[in-house]
Amino acid sequence: MKARDLGIPFEGTTGKNNAITDVDGVLVGHSNIVEGDGELIVGEGPIRTGVTSIFPSGKNLNDVFASYFSYNGNGEMTGTIWIEESGLLKGPICITNTHSVGIVRDAIIKWYLRNNLAKHRIFWSIPVVAETYDGLLNDINGFHVKEMTVFEALDSACDGHVLEGNVGGGTGMICHQFKGGIGTSSRVIDEKHGSYSVGVLVQANYGLREHLTIAGVPVGSELKNECKPKFKFEKNTDQETGSIIVIVATNAPLLPIQLKRLAKRVPAGLARVGGYGGNYSGDIFLAFSTANMSEDGKNKEEKARSITTLDNKHISALFKAVAEATEEAIINALINAETMEGINGNIVYSLPHDKLKEVMEKYNRLNSMDK
Repeated sequence: MKARDLGIPFEGTTGKNNAITDVDGVLVGHSNIVEGDGELIVGEGPIRTGVTSIFPSGKNLNDVFASYFSYNGNGEMTGTIWIEESGLLKGPICITNTHSVGIVRDAIIKWYLRNNLAKHRIFWSIPVVAETYDGLLNDINGFHVKEMTVFEALDSACDGHVLEGNVGGGTGMICHQFKGGIGTSSRVIDEKHGSYSVGVLVQANYGLREHLTIAGVPVGSELKNECKPKFKFEKNTDQETGSIIVIVATNAPLLPIQLKRLAKRVPAGLARVGGYGGNYSGDIFLAFSTANMSEDGKNKEEKARSITTLDNKHISALFKAVAEATEEAIINALINAETMEGINGNIVYSLPHDKLKEVMEKYNRLNSMDK
């Protein structure tokens, strides 16, 4: 389901799938582990976690131009130093829980070897792995993400429809004190500015209830007493302590410095929903372009190659698309996430669709055809 299916109005024109996979070549895969109930026994469970993979240009090690932006750095995204230095991204991006970054990074390299992608005699890799914290629902210190979990996320990656909500790295995540997780959306730029596609995928695990805003409506304030999370041990709820990872893809021919500018527009969409990058929030964003791709190992003896880049006078349309798609991707994560009970009987409830529609109607912000 998409938020638009409930009649929630959003700006902009989406691609066919309203997903990051509307950018040709981009693949997404998930692997989930949901096991056990009851009291937390570290190393045994309950387990509510997983891995999400995003391939920029198919299952290969082709270089694509990329850049990243840290809105608030209380988090991790490996590989960003080399991306900043070289402007290049090679291979998939994975997103998981905070304490599984290391094994996911190592497993990606093993997956390359298993699939004969490390074709050069001297092979090195600095994989990109990002995280958010799922320790309120998941036995995060039990280290349940294993190599096979990562392999499954990578092997299952495909184009087309993308599962959202309690899937992959988003399995145990919380957003604005409702159940959160993975969400995605896309935009197609008008012909005047090149008809390019922009896709966004988020792992949403941030935010206070009171700040949640949907299509301009103060939904969090209206639903402040609805479906409140239940935690065995009191959780400090007066400050934002979560995180959000956002991956932006486009087929527009952009240089790394232009892609950094795209990544810097993610907060414009985040702010529309009610995220502000609190002190304890890890808000890290990466943008890449599938144009000007350099095929792995091809023409490696060439001293120079030609590239195409978009004139900056047309880039504002992409900025707007990033903001719009980020906003909608977060709401799609909330719309698709389902109520989850995790460690110690902790419960985080899904955003109730019926109550949401009532609030949107109250503010006359529900498309009439879907009421």
